[in-house]
Amino acid sequence: MAFLVLSTFSSQKEAQKCAEKIVSARLAACASVIPQINSTYTWKNKLCVSCESLMIAKTTEKRYPALEREIKRLNSNEVPEIIAVKIARGSKEYLAWVETACKK
Repeated sequence: MAFLVLSTFSSQKEAQKCAEKIVSARLAACASVIPQINSTYTWKNKLCVSCESLMIAKTTEKRYPALEREIKRLNSNEVPEIIAVKIARGSKEYLAWVETACKK
């Protein structure tokens, strides 16, 4: 089973550093960084709008727990956004590559 993992970071530099670390450690097959998004949310009863960077990683069910730990370690947000979405369908070849790329 493969997952898309979404996480926002306070800067593009921080997101890129995380992407490189998780792919190098084989916690994710691939990580894409979208450098500038605007996020609107409430935090401590205040409406906030922040410019953030979004990282989208592709991983496996087996590697997800270690990936989550590493994102938490590398993310400077007090409560990092980490959302995993099961990939219901996709190219058979691509999903096989994700499995292979995430093996230790």
